Amino acid sequence: MGKDGTTIGSTKMQSLKDNSNYFRMRLNEMGLHVLGNYDSPIMPVMLYNNTKIAAFSRECFHRGLAIVVVGFPAVAVTKSRARFCISAAHSREDLDRALLEIDEVADLLKLKYAKSTFG
Repeated sequence: MGKDGTTIGSTKMQSLKDNSNYFRMRLNEMGLHVLGNYDSPIMPVMLYNNTKIAAFSRECFHRGLAIVVVGFPAVAVTKSRARFCISAAHSREDLDRALLEIDEVADLLKLKYAKSTFG
């Protein structure tokens, strides 16, 4: 019970944790290189190749996904990444739809490095 006399805060925290762990697990199962730890709602996914930054961003945008991409000079030249931010407000359907779109983009851009050196 929170100071406000409700369980809203603890319910949202548990939902955030569950959503984050589910999303991270599915990204890993796809074969993407995901940095960070379970329970974290911020998920960096490695793109590695700077030429894939704009393509990944554009393909996700065209599919209705808002993402953040990070490249040089913010990170080393070979460490470009996309960053996904998960919310307690996301439904499982929201996450599944995003994962479906990400899977398609990852196939298109050959980003599944955990399954093949060539993505």
